[in-house]
Amino acid sequence: MRATLFTALIGLAFSLICIPPLVQASDKNRFALELEAGGVWFSRNDVQVPGDTGTRFDMLDLTGNGPDFFSRLYGSWDINPHHGVRIGIAPLKVSGTGNLTQPTLFAGTTFDPGQTTGTYQFSTYTITYRYTLSSSPKSAWRIGITGLVRDAEIQLEQNGKKASDSNIGFVPLLHLDGRYRFAQNWNFVFDFDGLASSQGRALDLALKVIYDVDKHWQVGGGYRTLEGGADNDEVYNFAWLHYGFLDLAYRF
Repeated sequence: MRATLFTALIGLAFSLICIPPLVQASDKNRFALELEAGGVWFSRNDVQVPGDTGTRFDMLDLTGNGPDFFSRLYGSWDINPHHGVRIGIAPLKVSGTGNLTQPTLFAGTTFDPGQTTGTYQFSTYTITYRYTLSSSPKSAWRIGITGLVRDAEIQLEQNGKKASDSNIGFVPLLHLDGRYRFAQNWNFVFDFDGLASSQGRALDLALKVIYDVDKHWQVGGGYRTLEGGADNDEVYNFAWLHYGFLDLAYRF
């Protein structure tokens, strides 16, 4: 199932890239590869599985708050001056051993109070279409739509007992991207994907300061926050993550 969804996402990205643009853009730096890498901290990770009958507990009692290493990789293509596509790969998996404070019913298995190993995975694969609203040497704004495929799993293990809950799903998000050149070669970047409904939400916001080394290379750093979750009969899980990272990009 996971391989099928991932293959479908890559196929969709490839088909979009192969569509010939209506207006041919300049060949100057239309493509970019960007890597974010650094540390991620959790300030919240509440879990209840099933969402209506399970026992709610704090996953951070098992995994800790962090920091843990993370990385994200983006590839983008400006098809023409108004239209662009971005693909993102963001693996995330943390684990640790701590203590459950009460008998905990999780995914059909009851775990006793005491030492328990927990693993939390929330990996995402995204493809974004974005349209340039305005662009000048000083600033640029783009809006669009992001399709997100999540590969999530929560697992508990204690004295030979193991239970896990996994979920793969698709979520549409709104996209907003802003860039402002505040000094020679220095840029401030605002990057947001998000949407909320009655059963859950996903909000992913990054603030970056980027320096243009030359016409191809950019370096910088920033802060990203990811908050959201789901509340339904199958699962209750809301988490809030904070990222501090270095950023390296190559444009060609």
